[in-house]
Amino acid sequence: MEYPIVLEQDPEAGGYVVTCPTLKGCVSQGETEEEALENIKDAIRTYLESIEDLKRLKKLRTVEVGA
Repeated sequence: MEYPIVLEQDPEAGGYVVTCPTLKGCVSQGETEEEALENIKDAIRTYLESIEDLKRLKKLRTVEVGA
């Protein structure tokens, strides 16, 4: 699957900060662009695993929204 990300240089700390705006709170960083991109992939995988855990525990619900 593909997820949109935002990759920005961090002028204060150096390196890069990367977020996935469609997954609330899914953020990572890296010293290089490549490292930041690999790190956000791991962060997205971890985020999705936690969603699956919530589903298994029946703590997560979904609703259908019509047009």
